[in-house]
Amino acid sequence: MLDINTETLAITDASSIVSTEVVQTLWSGYGEIKRYVLADGKYASVIVKHIQLPDQSKHPRGWNTPLSHQRKLNSYQVERKWYQQYASQTDAFCKVPKRYHAVEKDAELLLIMEDLDASGFSIRMSPEEMTLDHAKNCLRWLAHFHAKFIGVEPNGLWPIGTYWHLDTRPDELEKMGNKPLKAAAKGIDTRLNDATYQTLVHGDAKLANFCFAANGDVAAVDFQYVGRGCGMKDVAYFISSCFDEEDCEKYENELLSSYFNQLQKALDNNAVYQQVKEEWIELYRYAWADFYRFLDGWGPGHWKMHDYSKNITQRVIDELK
Repeated sequence: MLDINTETLAITDASSIVSTEVVQTLWSGYGEIKRYVLADGKYASVIVKHIQLPDQSKHPRGWNTPLSHQRKLNSYQVERKWYQQYASQTDAFCKVPKRYHAVEKDAELLLIMEDLDASGFSIRMSPEEMTLDHAKNCLRWLAHFHAKFIGVEPNGLWPIGTYWHLDTRPDELEKMGNKPLKAAAKGIDTRLNDATYQTLVHGDAKLANFCFAANGDVAAVDFQYVGRGCGMKDVAYFISSCFDEEDCEKYENELLSSYFNQLQKALDNNAVYQQVKEEWIELYRYAWADFYRFLDGWGPGHWKMHDYSKNITQRVIDELK
């Protein structure tokens, strides 16, 4: 069994651990994330993500199959690879935690990372608290992240990013009630995967995974589902995570314009930008329909399955016929 205290003290050169605080438990009982406050070391505090295999997976919706278990195991290895090989390529416009240490033993994995709270990113937003400017700041982060990794191969990451990717969700596909959407699922997936311009997508870019600074800067966490994909997957998923039906409709054009304006800046307005925009803006609806497909099998009646989502998805189904 990993000795977390020993590992943490060794990597930080701290003399002692002052206190610990549980930040959150991991999905389905796979471990927890803690903040370690330290004395006389290189860092005042660090975040420690400790992954342990549970005795029995406890998924809140009952998805505790061997396939879902293996998907989670893969996701933690992907996150470790992300921090080891890719995270250092980000910059201040797409801030992520610095990795200090990673160690694996038997059925345990330990990641020791920068404490974003201590680095100034201590604000968390609920959809009720979030303003349009906050949302645009997150879209700015996504635009710079996508620009940074356009054309990068996902070595060691998910070949196709996002936690709802069709090939990793056969059980949810089987349970779908929307038959026309089920029939169109492969076509939607193919259209997204065949896009000329691919990048690395965060893969779980919901509002809860963004940390805010007082000046509006943004950092992101949780890279278990990072992999190859069209950037619109992150954009559609993010918007779905923090806007209700009415506001999705009301702010769609403004939010997409904000994202693409930032993408233009991040790509330094080079020739490829206009080609990326022309392709991706047409795939926004497909990205939304792709996530809606997942929800139809995973959580029928979910609050995100509102009329805005239905209408976008139906347009995609009609287009594919």
